[in-house]
Amino acid sequence: MRMPRTLRVRRGMVLVCAALLTAACSRSRPPVAYAAGPEPAVQRGPRPVRATGTIQPVRYFTVQAPQITGQQSGRLTLTRLVPNGTVVKQGDLLAEYDRTQQLDNARDAQAKFDDLSHQVEQRQAQNRADAAKRSADLQKAEADLAKAELQLSKGPLLAEIERLKNEVKAADARAHVASLKKSSRAHDVADAAALRILELQRDRQKVSLERALRNAERLQIKAPLGGMVALESIWKGGSMGPAQEGDQMWPGQPLLRIFDPSEMEVRVSVAETDGASLVEGARAEVRLDAYPDLPFRAHFASASPAAASAIGSPIKTFAARFRLERGDPHLLPDLSAAVVIEPSGGERR
Repeated sequence: MRMPRTLRVRRGMVLVCAALLTAACSRSRPPVAYAAGPEPAVQRGPRPVRATGTIQPVRYFTVQAPQITGQQSGRLTLTRLVPNGTVVKQGDLLAEYDRTQQLDNARDAQAKFDDLSHQVEQRQAQNRADAAKRSADLQKAEADLAKAELQLSKGPLLAEIERLKNEVKAADARAHVASLKKSSRAHDVADAAALRILELQRDRQKVSLERALRNAERLQIKAPLGGMVALESIWKGGSMGPAQEGDQMWPGQPLLRIFDPSEMEVRVSVAETDGASLVEGARAEVRLDAYPDLPFRAHFASASPAAASAIGSPIKTFAARFRLERGDPHLLPDLSAAVVIEPSGGERR
């Protein structure tokens, strides 16, 4: 049975298209040649280094609760404290602790010292009087000896009994003089020893008096330098907070910190791989986390000579300090800051 004409035509057209498509796919395209030229150079310059740190004063002094010498021990009661943020001058009173016990000790020591001083003066006067009396007795005994020796010189002119009496008197006078000289030296030593005992007791009491006065003075803390006061946080009542009047503190416990706000710096930790940025003349931009809209300029001050890492951490960092170029009331200790160290071409110190 023969196929219809129309169907045969369509079948022929499909076969022709398939043949043409196969021929086109088997034909390979000629390679396209491109002109060889230099590759564009990638500019790689020094990049800024970003780090974080904290604001710290250049000049500061940490005030602690005073150490009291002597027999007193235990906690100290705070009776006066300057407010936080107060600007003080050198020598101004910062804090005061209860001085009642030390002032009582000083009064008692002063009374005992005065009493012992009077005893020393009395003993000195008594020693002088006793020495004068012994000297007079010795002079009288020496005069009697001289008189007895004078009588002995008349021996050939006197009777035998009188000569013997004079010899006995002269011997007694010599023994008396020798005894007075020996006893005088012993009395002088004894009087000097008794006086020295009183002087030592007086000096020891003077040491106690000076110690009590010094302790009372230590309980009044004065500013060692001019600047601003920042109260330290202490542990009290199950929480941390600044000290207040009436609190009891242990000796050596931090109380406050006084710093010079005109000179501040930022202390940062720079990764070991970025240590090349810590060079002489390097500059940085500092922004406080609390005041991000206030930029500050700073310059490199110093850095640790070698990188160090925390215990158990493989990351090593350099500790560096950047000095802020101007002061500002917003620059307070322990504020966190972001530091961008600008690239520099100097050599690291």
